[in-house]
Amino acid sequence: MKSPLTITFLGTGTSQGIPVIGSEHPVCKSENLKDKRLRVSVLLSWDDFNYVIDIGPDFRQQMLREDCTSLNGVLLTHEHSDHTAGIDDIRPFYFKHGDIPFYAHKRVFRSLHQRFAYIFETEDKYPGAPTITEIEIDKETPFIIGGKKVVPVEAFHNTLPILGFNIDGFTYLTDVKTMAEEEIEKIKNTKVLVVNALREQPHHSHFNLSEALAFIEKVNPQKAYLTHISHLLGFHDEVSKQLPENVFLAYDTLKITL
Repeated sequence: MKSPLTITFLGTGTSQGIPVIGSEHPVCKSENLKDKRLRVSVLLSWDDFNYVIDIGPDFRQQMLREDCTSLNGVLLTHEHSDHTAGIDDIRPFYFKHGDIPFYAHKRVFRSLHQRFAYIFETEDKYPGAPTITEIEIDKETPFIIGGKKVVPVEAFHNTLPILGFNIDGFTYLTDVKTMAEEEIEKIKNTKVLVVNALREQPHHSHFNLSEALAFIEKVNPQKAYLTHISHLLGFHDEVSKQLPENVFLAYDTLKITL
């Protein structure tokens, strides 16, 4: 019998988060906690395992908020800062448990080596820097974490290839603009689909709301949750009323269990 999988939405906002610094937009001024969104990430938990998908600049705050005291690994969708800039904050987990496994495309590791060179130094490395174990993944090869099979799924963020992940019928995609038919077939009829919906207006590298809803209809999940949301999508409560009955706006701290 499979252990139940709990998904915690650590952050559901776009690259600037909500509220945006200095913005006078009404959504940024909202007092509804569901309109306050940290950078996008989820925590996957089962048995004694904890894995995060993406490790953005709000990672420390997210871990403290969820009282997460152990981390078994990090899965990265791509190299952009809102998905990777929190890498240094794995230090408490590294000091506690040792090297932290990171699962990412080799291109992503190349970017991290450039941007966080001190972490990857092999000679005279600063003793306070964390160490990660690099595990290269690609769209062709499933892999195992904590006894669970993960199937990578490729999508495109404008022209940048990125990876999503399917685990136990839970499919997580973010920063998607297009996806090949053969990759969509991998996730058809998934139990739960999470996918980005930036705003109502079209965007060059993200699904807008109508594109996300059309994609959800094509994949045909039991339930779908929208994430990577900007303030321009509107107020959480108002947008939620306009969605199909099996589609929901995710929000920070939301937990679902499969």
